Amino acid sequence: MITLRDITLRRGVRVVLQGASVTLAPGEKIGLIGRNGAGKSSLFSLLAGRLHADAGDVGIPPTWRIGEVAQDMPETDAGATEFVLQGDLPLVAAQAELARAEDAGDGEAIAHAHLALEEAGAFDARPRAQALLLGLGFRGSQLDAPVNSFSGGWRMRLQLARALMCPAELLLLDEPTNHLDLDALVWLESWLQRYDGTLVVISHDREFLDAITRVIVHLDDGTLTRYTGNYTAFEEMRAERIAQAHAAFSRQQERIAHLQRFIDRFKAKATKARQAQSRVKALARMERLAPVLTASDFAFEFREPPSLPNPMLALDGLACGYGPEAVIVRGVHRSVLAGQRIGILGANGQGKSTLVKTIARELMPLSGRITEGKGLRIGYFAQQELELLHPDDGPLMHLVRLARDVGPAAREQELRDFLGTFRFTGDMVQQPVGTLSGGEKARLVLAMIVWQRPNLLLLDEPTNHLDLTTREALSIALNEFDGTVMLVSHDRALLREVCDEFWLVTRGGVGPFEGDLDDYQRWLLDVSKAVARGQEPPPPPRPQLAEEAQAEAAAPRRVAPPAPEATARDQRQAAKQSRARLAEATRPLRVEIQRIDERLERLGAEKSEVEAALASGDAGGDVIADLGRRHHHILAETAMLEERWLELHTELDALQAAA
Repeated sequence: MITLRDITLRRGVRVVLQGASVTLAPGEKIGLIGRNGAGKSSLFSLLAGRLHADAGDVGIPPTWRIGEVAQDMPETDAGATEFVLQGDLPLVAAQAELARAEDAGDGEAIAHAHLALEEAGAFDARPRAQALLLGLGFRGSQLDAPVNSFSGGWRMRLQLARALMCPAELLLLDEPTNHLDLDALVWLESWLQRYDGTLVVISHDREFLDAITRVIVHLDDGTLTRYTGNYTAFEEMRAERIAQAHAAFSRQQERIAHLQRFIDRFKAKATKARQAQSRVKALARMERLAPVLTASDFAFEFREPPSLPNPMLALDGLACGYGPEAVIVRGVHRSVLAGQRIGILGANGQGKSTLVKTIARELMPLSGRITEGKGLRIGYFAQQELELLHPDDGPLMHLVRLARDVGPAAREQELRDFLGTFRFTGDMVQQPVGTLSGGEKARLVLAMIVWQRPNLLLLDEPTNHLDLTTREALSIALNEFDGTVMLVSHDRALLREVCDEFWLVTRGGVGPFEGDLDDYQRWLLDVSKAVARGQEPPPPPRPQLAEEAQAEAAAPRRVAPPAPEATARDQRQAAKQSRARLAEATRPLRVEIQRIDERLERLGAEKSEVEAALASGDAGGDVIADLGRRHHHILAETAMLEERWLELHTELDALQAAA
């Protein structure tokens, strides 16, 4: 069991955790979430022992092994499989023990070492390591390739495979999906669901969190809050907590206002002094609730394109690749129409990015033709775009250069205002891009795309560095975009929310995928099982024929029994009914109090007028007598109403306390 008790953790002058406590049970799969910069990675370092708490206690069983993905890029000539095997710490220790025993010629130690190797699973370790590599998208020809021969993204996959190879009781994964395509992501989900240790994962992929986690720990404002359920359940429970906190704060403010009005009204009256003093003490003892403050939502929109050619593109016999001997995709015959939302699916290395780069004019077609509609304006987002930003220039300079060289032209203040909509405000517009986070760089690239008013968006993994709030903002903006979207992404939530059709890039070709993402995931699992058995992979789903659809519609269907009502839903419904009953019971009291307040306000104004007339000395005797009688009646009615006001509030307080 992992226990954090009253933890305070500082990084420099910033307080990451303040009096935070949480308990995690063995075998739980936990999603650690929070806004960018909240301190999630610092908490991982605390759990891994790289950081120590400034105050409080961290309890982790001392015998637990901790597995995590190293963030440094490996530099070694070792083969991929051998590199992954080195992540199995018990196996490495047993191998070292055997080497020492053999060097010493100690027969008994050699026997113990062989026993340790057997316990560590040495005899099937290599196949297990290669299964991890294949699942993460490596080809058979790459299993023994030198680590140094792989690009940065593939080396991070090697680090992930090495972490999964370790038989750890606690597995810490920080954004494990960032360098994976959808195929590898589906495989990783399946692997983690079978993992029987304790898993803590940081991710901004809501479908990944929903599939893997059963506990959510929310890091916010230096505190840790545990929620039971996946990410969707967390959103529902947190929304309810925020609503309840808002309601509690509002009720307390009303209570404070009532007490203060009573104190102000009766503190000078001898007959009410005791009650007024009692209210003063109650007000002083009251534990004040803070207003609920949540992170401001981020929102942006794509500007209306100046034109919408239709078709946008026509691909006729297109072949894409990196030279005559490196053709990746060939024979592409597709049209792209105005307003389409196309998701591009396919395993890593099949040519998704190559196709997008060719359409974006980053690569020249090897053969065939791309016919562009008149007025086509492409907005292209790819991970390498972040690397092309000038590290010494600020966001404003990037936009000034873009407005000058590409357009549309604008004054500096207009550019500053525009950057403000992407959360680049104040001095941040001059901050060197090299010091920005990955999420901030991604927002800057999005801002530069939006400024150009494209009518065709080519987005290649746009969400890798975006938090959940920014991903949701991107989804909304894409749905409201008037132009065409072509999207490559492993974020299934984004694909579901944005795309209404899919292209599948596989086996050197591009064709329509007849199905949804659930069909695609099932097909991927079927392909993976077939490959593992040495069988021919099944073909992608085909369109359902009309007669098949009619037969399916005519077939009798089993009606699933209704699911039992969720306990949380029952509690919410009961609370809602309780609030409704309380509101109904107290409504007559509140109405009468409001009427008395209004009448007392009018009497106060009338009293002031009468006293001013009496003080002027201009009125005659009869008028003065009439004013005196009016003043007497005002005082008498005021005293009577104040007494009733006090009775009503006492009754109202009793009803609210009983509820």
